[in-house]
Amino acid sequence: MASFGLKVIRGVFGAAEHVAPRLSGRAAFELFCRTPNVKALSDGERRAVDRAAAFMTEARHHRLKTKTGCVMVHEFRSEPGRAAAGTVLVIHGWRSRTEYMRVLIEGYRRAGYRVVSLDLPGHGQSQGRRLNMVNAVEAAKVAGEWFGPFSAIVGHSFGGAVAANAVAGSVRGIQPVAADRLVLIAAPSSLPAIFADFSRMLNVGPRSQLAMADRVEKLSGRPLGEFTGDRQLAEALVPTLVIHAPDDREVSADHATRYAGAGDHVSLHWADGLGHRRILADKGVVEHAVRFAIGHGESTLMH
Repeated sequence: MASFGLKVIRGVFGAAEHVAPRLSGRAAFELFCRTPNVKALSDGERRAVDRAAAFMTEARHHRLKTKTGCVMVHEFRSEPGRAAAGTVLVIHGWRSRTEYMRVLIEGYRRAGYRVVSLDLPGHGQSQGRRLNMVNAVEAAKVAGEWFGPFSAIVGHSFGGAVAANAVAGSVRGIQPVAADRLVLIAAPSSLPAIFADFSRMLNVGPRSQLAMADRVEKLSGRPLGEFTGDRQLAEALVPTLVIHAPDDREVSADHATRYAGAGDHVSLHWADGLGHRRILADKGVVEHAVRFAIGHGESTLMH
């Protein structure tokens, strides 16, 4: 967001806090859910998509209908000659898409898994310009109805939070997605913390923040405060591997620690020096993620 535009938005929200906090909160929530234009890629993003073009031709592409639109799921068969090991659901993060998950997808395919990769609403080849936890979890549930149950669900960044919420059944009216294991890579564990960071950035005041929280509860059927990863994983009890870099500047390491506090069924692996995005292409990280899905090495992954 350009600095001048950010100053204007901060000024508007600062003034609205005193005269129309409910309207301001609803506007802030809608801005929070607004996704980037998928056609307006940066040069780096365009190069990444171009590099993955041949890889994407190996998939079968399925457009699935949800209550709010259609999402695209890309189905990658396991490599020829590999014994069928099950199905893995991969979910990317905010301002991401299936192409950016290529190294991880290929790792699971080499291990014999069929991989289905979900383009979240407003991302990749899916429709819309709006993403929140409710329509994201619904998209994961629809993918599960078509391709599940899953041997594992693997999510990066916001996609990891979606995976945890989908398995835990956090959204009222949407049944939990069946998965034997979870792998959460650089994933935020607290929706309230994300909202607080967003509010500080845009100068959204406390009364407007209450209106944002009310909007979350109206859509999801649960208070905002219940959307924390430690609470969800403590209830779901699905064996989970959390992989995080201590130097992650987008999602702090505190989020990983919070996930790990959910119980002994959660293992934590620190991926030193890999930040928020490089972590996806690291061979060691991919190896840990694949071995955990297979069911090897849980006791050796605590670092």
